[in-house]
Amino acid sequence: MPATRRAPDATTSKPLKPAVFHILLALAQRDNYGYALMQAVREASDGHVPLRPGSFYRHLAKLMDDGLVGEASARRAGDDPRRGAYYRLTPRGHSVLADERRRLAALVAAIDGLGLVPRKGHA
Repeated sequence: MPATRRAPDATTSKPLKPAVFHILLALAQRDNYGYALMQAVREASDGHVPLRPGSFYRHLAKLMDDGLVGEASARRAGDDPRRGAYYRLTPRGHSVLADERRRLAALVAAIDGLGLVPRKGHA
């Protein structure tokens, strides 16, 4: 009798988009507001994940709809009151990020298992 498998979650069944991955990663470090999150993504990705406000807020809205990100209730002491909402990673968001970490680790392990040695001049 074949073992039954749990149906994959729609959010974790495929790799995260780079922008989504970096947004979740930035929120795993600390709650933050929109513009600061965009800056954190740019810095963490060395500019390889370009986020404009429109695409950033579309990703953020989807993450909130999926229950991965929520609005943080408290602001940091001394923060500028003109800043918009602060966002936080939800427990489900932490879980999805952990799943992605395992997926990426398995890929790296598979590559390492091939025993490929970079040729001179090829990183």
